[in-house]
Amino acid sequence: MLSNNTINAPLPVNTGFEGRYNRSLYNKRRWANKLGLGFAMSAMVFGLFWLFWILLTLFIEGFQGIVQLPVFTADTPPPMSAGGLRNAIVGSIMLAFSGLFIGAPIGLMTGIYLSEFSQGSMLGKVTRFLNDILLSAPSIVIGLFIYALMVKGQNFSGWAGALALALIVIPVVVRTTENMLNLVPNSIREAAYALGTPKWKMVTQVTIKAAKAGLTTGVLLAFARITGETAPLLFTALNNQYFSTDMGQPIANLPNTIYQFAMSPYENWHTLAWAAALLITGSVLALNVIARFIGGRGQTK
Repeated sequence: MLSNNTINAPLPVNTGFEGRYNRSLYNKRRWANKLGLGFAMSAMVFGLFWLFWILLTLFIEGFQGIVQLPVFTADTPPPMSAGGLRNAIVGSIMLAFSGLFIGAPIGLMTGIYLSEFSQGSMLGKVTRFLNDILLSAPSIVIGLFIYALMVKGQNFSGWAGALALALIVIPVVVRTTENMLNLVPNSIREAAYALGTPKWKMVTQVTIKAAKAGLTTGVLLAFARITGETAPLLFTALNNQYFSTDMGQPIANLPNTIYQFAMSPYENWHTLAWAAALLITGSVLALNVIARFIGGRGQTK
């Protein structure tokens, strides 16, 4: 039994947080946290400084070329003569859109299969594994593959370049399509099934519509990815000094024009290379902003 002294003993006084915590351990963790935040902020400032410097230099040099030279109205010039980038701009647009139109439907259908129909099958696992390999493959390897398949023993062509760009588009679209469709709640699918909807109609009319913003964002990001690719085009479409829309022949493009003109000793070619670099950077930036806007609007809805 408890004695009267034990029963009547006063309860311990609540000393509060200051009396309970280990001050030395708290100070050690606080300084470690400040040190980590300091390193993170320093790395961010360091990276942003060089990025801002690169973009500022690119804008100044490229804007001078766009203002001083007939970039949009004349073709790429011979050395030490006036000219522009009309043929390279048109060629890049043709190659990029051709690659997108070839690769995007294949990527969308493959992503839909992996998300809605594979259901852990061996074909789905193999497809997903091969897509991961293709997603991480260097673009120059893809260019060499298309070179051996379509160019070697024949000739450089715009279609070879478009196919190389399509092989870069496909894995990006497959990954984003599968991920976006997997984010659609299963309750929506179950509701469609409860109404007697066939699976093909449920996929086309329900899940794809629910993930429409994410799918569009993935396609735009893939398009931005191939806009500035140089290595695949170097082995496939090569380049063309003259204006041409024949996809069966070598065709001019901005990435290879930048590579060729930047390595030359001619000042006017250097100016055109800066202008072409600014055009590519601006187009990629615009595509990323549009993709972010569409993705953010889809999440808001």
